[in-house]
Amino acid sequence: MSEMITADICIIGAGSGGLSVAAAASQLGKKTILVEGGKMGGDCLNYGCVPSKALIAAGNVAHKMRSSAPFGITAHEPDINFTKVHNHVHDVIAGIAPHDSVERFEVLGVKVIQDYGTFESANIVKAGKWTIKAKRFVIASGSSPSIPPIPGLSDVPYLTNETLFDLKEVPNHLIIIGGGPIGLEMAQAHRRLGAKVSVIALAFMENDDPELVEYLLNSLRTEGVELKDKVNIKSINHEKDMFHVVLEDETITGSHLLIATGRKPNIERLNLEKAGVEYSKGAIIVGSNLRTTNKAIYAIGDVTGGMGFTHKAGYDAGIIIRRLAFGMFWAKADYKALPRVTYTSPELAAVGLSEKEALIKYPNKIKILNWNYQDNDRARAERATKGMIKVITTNKGHILGVSIVGKNAGEIIAPWSLCINEGLKIGAMANIISPYPTLGEVNKRAASSFYTASLFSDKTRALVKILSKFG
Repeated sequence: MSEMITADICIIGAGSGGLSVAAAASQLGKKTILVEGGKMGGDCLNYGCVPSKALIAAGNVAHKMRSSAPFGITAHEPDINFTKVHNHVHDVIAGIAPHDSVERFEVLGVKVIQDYGTFESANIVKAGKWTIKAKRFVIASGSSPSIPPIPGLSDVPYLTNETLFDLKEVPNHLIIIGGGPIGLEMAQAHRRLGAKVSVIALAFMENDDPELVEYLLNSLRTEGVELKDKVNIKSINHEKDMFHVVLEDETITGSHLLIATGRKPNIERLNLEKAGVEYSKGAIIVGSNLRTTNKAIYAIGDVTGGMGFTHKAGYDAGIIIRRLAFGMFWAKADYKALPRVTYTSPELAAVGLSEKEALIKYPNKIKILNWNYQDNDRARAERATKGMIKVITTNKGHILGVSIVGKNAGEIIAPWSLCINEGLKIGAMANIISPYPTLGEVNKRAASSFYTASLFSDKTRALVKILSKFG
């Protein structure tokens, strides 16, 4: 028999966004219920950000051992125990898990129900033996792998990010379908850990700057990753423990198959129609206030579609808390300064508009500023000179977007996010005192180049000549 329970806020989903809302709401005195039928911590902790970056870190160590000769250190092929790599990945997960655990959230005062939530009406959710009535609901159910309709795929034992990190032996030949961040990150990591890797995609990193993407792709090719784009897959089959991916003019055969073709919002179990919550193309429709078509229900993170980043979900959670706990109903989400990073070597990071987007929005009114890593002294010292920064501004110096490819690009992009969020002009970055020698100097150098043409113009030289007469 069902038991009724009431709350101020009921959150469906214990990923990064849901956990942030639950922790803050409970500590601010709201009676809070958290509903999760899967693992606490969601995709990011268990199948996404955390295990992938742990695996990438292991691959980076192996790569350093192979590429140490330019530093005067004898390079050698590392002895890789993939079972221990697997253990490293899961040890990292285990180290973070207590922070996201049921026990911790119960200590914070959150009622945790470990079952999937389904709407029974506009203000009632059923989860296991519990019937939950709440003043406000927050849907934070995340996303899961999107599987393309390739003939034969449904009949073969393919991997996704939810199963990839269970492997205890390195794949002999890993075939990856998908040319986005997940596919390329895992391609490089597995190649560095000893696997032969082939990546098949219609396009690689199509949402990023093509000039900077080429740096990344060239690095992968140099390391031996086979890249095939602009191809159509006719069929896939699995015979004698081998996968056969049939293209128009060839067949690629490998031992393992990873599908990395994007994500889809998790809405199937929610019964949104009964809640009066509308959705389109599989994603819940929300306004900038993150409220759904039911005024008592909000949705955050991946389930709303768009860019599926953990930091986006965390940002959304902050908007929700401001609105529901502090009554700041004017708080709205604005993603103009939302950064995105692909954690390959070199890393690829961006924030704001791309060059293509800026040209469409501001035709003949933009300036493009470039600075190469090879002109950075720290990059030379670390032999990490493959990379560049591209800054797009208006002719008057308003920062529209920034893309960086190179070592630590994900760290270097952060101040540009601040500039765009606060509406700062290019002079703010040009005038900072940057520590020397750091990779971060590329920011200042690129920004300062905005003034090069005017600073060394005939008019400026004439002015300096006049001023020199006055001592």
